[in-house]
Amino acid sequence: MTPPRVTSETSGATTGGLLRYVRSVGGDEAVAEVLTRAGMTASAAELEDPSRWCSYDARIRLFTAATEVLGDPRTMFEVGAAALRTGMSNSLVILLRAMGSPQQVMGKLPRAVQKFSTTSTMEILESGPTSAVIRYRLHDGYEHSRQDCLYAQGLLTTVPMIFRLPPARIEHDTCQSDGHEACIYRLEWTPRSRLPWRRTRVDAVDPELVALRAQLQSLQSAATDLVAGEDVETVLRLIVARAAQAVLAPAYLLAVEVPGSAAPVVHGAGLPDSAVPELAAGLLAGDDLGPSAVVVDIASPRRRHGRLAALYRPGDNPMGDEAAMLAAYAGHAAAALDLLIALEGARQEANRAGALLALAHELSAATDIADIGTVVAEALPRVVGCTSASVMLWDPTEGRLIAQAAADPDEIRRSVFLATSLSPEDTPELMEMLTARTPRVISGEGSSPALQELLAELRLSDVIAVPLVADGAFIGIATASWEAGQAPDDLHGEVLDRLSGVGDQAVSALQRAQLLETVRHQATHDALTGLPNRVLFRERLQEELAASDPGTVLAVLFCDLDRFKQVNDSLGHAAGDELLRQVAARLRAVIRPGDTVGRLSGDEFSIILPGLTGLADAQGLADRVAECFAEPFRLEGRTVEVGTSIGVAVHERGDTVEALLRRADEAMYREKLGHRAPRGAV
Repeated sequence: MTPPRVTSETSGATTGGLLRYVRSVGGDEAVAEVLTRAGMTASAAELEDPSRWCSYDARIRLFTAATEVLGDPRTMFEVGAAALRTGMSNSLVILLRAMGSPQQVMGKLPRAVQKFSTTSTMEILESGPTSAVIRYRLHDGYEHSRQDCLYAQGLLTTVPMIFRLPPARIEHDTCQSDGHEACIYRLEWTPRSRLPWRRTRVDAVDPELVALRAQLQSLQSAATDLVAGEDVETVLRLIVARAAQAVLAPAYLLAVEVPGSAAPVVHGAGLPDSAVPELAAGLLAGDDLGPSAVVVDIASPRRRHGRLAALYRPGDNPMGDEAAMLAAYAGHAAAALDLLIALEGARQEANRAGALLALAHELSAATDIADIGTVVAEALPRVVGCTSASVMLWDPTEGRLIAQAAADPDEIRRSVFLATSLSPEDTPELMEMLTARTPRVISGEGSSPALQELLAELRLSDVIAVPLVADGAFIGIATASWEAGQAPDDLHGEVLDRLSGVGDQAVSALQRAQLLETVRHQATHDALTGLPNRVLFRERLQEELAASDPGTVLAVLFCDLDRFKQVNDSLGHAAGDELLRQVAARLRAVIRPGDTVGRLSGDEFSIILPGLTGLADAQGLADRVAECFAEPFRLEGRTVEVGTSIGVAVHERGDTVEALLRRADEAMYREKLGHRAPRGAV
């Protein structure tokens, strides 16, 4: 595989060296002024990062601005001449020193140039033990700059200094800026004597020793920095930045496979975004990236994490044993990733343990079935690590699974799910859980048509469904879901265990809530008819009084059965109980949806009528209640006629619950005694 042509043109080693030189001469204020005059949006730190390349135009703007700020027309020559101090990569110094002499280095300079710029081509026209003639040409399409030429001259003079010789002398009378086809540089340097006592000492410090020490310090600090990374993205960025210190190249690519992530994590520098996915896939697959790439594995004794590549332009090849230098950083990167993955695993387990503890606390406080469903659904993404989650409860009356609660960052998808119900007839997977009571792993491709349609609408690809079973009875399911490419490789192991654990907690909480619901219902409802009892009826009436609108009328009907004692005496208490149940059913049938009918005691029933327009409405509803007794009741195989006496009371300003019920009761007794005043007159 051939890497795509990179768009980077100037190495961060060049811009970084320039800014470090400006800082050494004029301080941070001078650096800030250079960036301002050059119109740079990147910070000084970004321009000093060797893995970040910029354009040729940005380079020339920086060169020009530095010359203006420092006020010396030969600034860029001095910047180049100071490269051993400020700009040249330590690894490059080591590589060049290993070549043995300035003459050998001169022969390799055309390949070294590609580490700093992709816009020029260098040729060695002549090369001898103490001299060389070099042709340096800026590619077509770029405007030649004398500042760039001065920088190149200064840089060339440093070659002998790598070997502790004086700087080279340089002549330059043919410049591309003057219309020539290329720049011609003639260099001469002092030969290195074979006699140690006759060698010219230009510096007490050996550049190679300095570079080696700096390389060691860089490796040590790399280990520290990488281990300090807080997440995978940060560590990958640091790996590439450190790799650029080991091997200067126009582009880098790092691809790492992270446990628990369906897709590899990729970090690139100097490459078109469109080219990164395909190139990263080839890198991980072990494809040959060609001679223009330096590729190393990021591997530790524990595992292979991925691969790192330094990429040159097609036709440009690495220098020396750069793979060994890159591998040294890759070893630290692998150790850092080992530690990060272990820490991330420990952090996830701690988070899950915390989520489970929080779930237990929240479930202990939740007493309502709807609240329990919400608590469980919202806990599942934290415990299981899924995209979304839900709780669906079985409705035995409807014979369907009804959505109870959902946790999903996509509010539209959540709303769609909450409107969902599933029937066993349409969903074989549900039928299987109803009978076998075993979990199911569901994917879009292998599921029934009904589930395929639902998963497509929800944009989900993988679902685990765990049945919720209490005392052998199926009460619902808990689900964990993932979008395409997000699900773990194995959904049957640890993920399923965690989901099942949450499901067990949900079952216990739901059983407790159902028991509380039963107790609460028994405390507030009449056991015989299922109607609200006196306690709940009074609460409802109090709520209606508090919420009453001055523009509407609130009324209460008080009903007492006629001949109820005779039914009990003649047919028995069982028949009396059945009569009360039938009366309750008829009253439910004639009231409006917002009305409340309750059994207060014995054969006394009462109805709350909110939102009436006037007294006539109350009288009309009272007539409807009376009419429902016109049809005889069927008790113990016999037809029995039972009537009712009805009292009506309309809410007046300042009324309390007791006052309103008392006036309705009084009106009912007057009607029962035959004093038939118009209903609602009380």
